[in-house]
Amino acid sequence: MRLILLGPPGAGKGTQASFLADKFGLVKVSSGDILRSAVRSGSKLGEEANKYMSVGKLIPDRIIIDLILDRVSSGECDSGFLLDGFPRTKEQAVALTASGIDVDSVIEIQVSDEVIVSRMSGRLFHPASGRTYHVSSNPPLISGKDDVTGESLVVREDDKASTVRNRLDIYHEQTTQILSYYRDASSGSNHKVFSVDGSMSISAVSSAIESFLKP
Repeated sequence: MRLILLGPPGAGKGTQASFLADKFGLVKVSSGDILRSAVRSGSKLGEEANKYMSVGKLIPDRIIIDLILDRVSSGECDSGFLLDGFPRTKEQAVALTASGIDVDSVIEIQVSDEVIVSRMSGRLFHPASGRTYHVSSNPPLISGKDDVTGESLVVREDDKASTVRNRLDIYHEQTTQILSYYRDASSGSNHKVFSVDGSMSISAVSSAIESFLKP
């Protein structure tokens, strides 16, 4: 089984990716994890990627594509894989198909922008420990203070409402093109595309995806 999992930031994609990997015995291939691993290993691609990451620039498609293709072409992924965080653009999707590595299903977790903004902009973070809270679903015992140390909590830049909305705009623009590509028979592949309501409970989302993937 070869899957692609799509979803906006804050949709619970990471939770569902872990569920699918465990349930179906798949290797979870995360672009973020691969990038960090390549940088740590000091590989040629890792060094090249780090030149962009170290100055806050976007990493070119060709580097991401090469890293992903190296991983999914390895024997480790022969029993199946799940792509998490790739492809992010239509160009990356085309490159994946052109490489001869086809996928069986593309799953999109759909959550409204308002729900995503509420989920993410309500998050609070304790920088020293990494503990996270949420103003409504997981509030600290004392407003704005870490439960353990009593130190002030912060809102990360990525979690500010304006930043979240900008990320969502980019996500929608890119994902619309990716889904259209996989639905288009001219892509040369027979993909099944499935959308699931990510505002349901975690277990309900998992059950819906599992039902879709069963023969």
